[in-house]
Amino acid sequence: MSAPSLFRGYAAFALASAYFCHEFVQRVATSVVVGDLMAAFSLGGTVLGTLSAIYFYAYAGMQIPVGVLIDRYGPRRLMSGAAALSALGALVFAASPMVEFAYVGRAMIGLGASFAWIGILTVATLWLPASRFSALTGIAQAGGMAGAMLGQAPLAVMVGEWGWRAALGALAIVGAAISVGLYATIPERPPQAEYRARPRLAAGLRVAAANGQTWLHAIYGMAMTGTMLAFAGLWAVPWFEAAHGHSRTAAAGLASTMFLGWAVGAPLIGLLADRIRQRKPTMVVGGAAMTASLLLLLYLPALPWALTAFLLFLNGVGASSMILSYGAARASNPPEASGAVYGIVNTGVVGSGALLQPLIGALLDANWHGALVDGARVYDAQAYAIAFGVLPAIAFIGTLAAWRARAA
Repeated sequence: MSAPSLFRGYAAFALASAYFCHEFVQRVATSVVVGDLMAAFSLGGTVLGTLSAIYFYAYAGMQIPVGVLIDRYGPRRLMSGAAALSALGALVFAASPMVEFAYVGRAMIGLGASFAWIGILTVATLWLPASRFSALTGIAQAGGMAGAMLGQAPLAVMVGEWGWRAALGALAIVGAAISVGLYATIPERPPQAEYRARPRLAAGLRVAAANGQTWLHAIYGMAMTGTMLAFAGLWAVPWFEAAHGHSRTAAAGLASTMFLGWAVGAPLIGLLADRIRQRKPTMVVGGAAMTASLLLLLYLPALPWALTAFLLFLNGVGASSMILSYGAARASNPPEASGAVYGIVNTGVVGSGALLQPLIGALLDANWHGALVDGARVYDAQAYAIAFGVLPAIAFIGTLAAWRARAA
């Protein structure tokens, strides 16, 4: 691989990572405007959870088609067009006069975002050294977590200064700029001598879907990501406000420490996996650390602020081991099925948000005692304790899935 082509590959990887970072801001942005959305559209927890999860329904449903489309047509036009669609969706969401329009905007954001992660994996596969795949995956995930942190306390400050509509509308401008940058930096597919065409969709999908290892790694990725998407990505901020008395900005800052753990852990775990050339041990240890820290965080009473922040950080570090599920699943399947493998695993990863955000909202509504503040429902500590009980159970199941998987 020549130096100019390698440089172009890293430039494309950097812009693709910026795209993923921006989409993570969009992914978690609803967490800091829970009260605003409830008041603006007269929503309860179930409907709000569904509104936020529309992103994940659109995203998860596209993962297998995205893998096949990018394999077939290359990432350049698809990723830049998808980023433009996501930017338009952000504009629709911010300007929505009623919740139905907000649903449409959120779905457009999810459809546009659905090309980001598989696009990054494809850019790394086509133009960067295979020996650095796990490390590059970790670096890209760290970029996503940087976006998640930007979507917490910094976005909360913007919402406080500008209002939620203007703050979320500003994301559309950033997304449009990223769309242009993606088209300018991502190369066309490599020449035929360097690019081995994939078989038809049905062939690769049948192989990947028939392999039980694919599903074990998808379950692991889903379980490790679910807490971040459902807890830190939506319900942690109102929980810290209602159950612990923090301001919105302080609660968002505390929740962002979980994303910081992901940002620190993902590249380090990727480097470790590349160094020891084994993924399974790190996945099992990461899952166990994630499950234990979550249990302590949710069910130890009156934790000091510093200990809460540490447990959130540790949870993020442990859960970030999910980045290894992609490489492990790919290594367990023939190379010609890689697009379908990425699609199946990422469907599980993003599907965790689609499942858990509205589920927790429904459990909160079932245990709501009628309290309202400025038109928004307020749930007490007991309601949150019941609703959050699903999270450590799913984390434990994911850890068992990693334990049962073959070494890869």
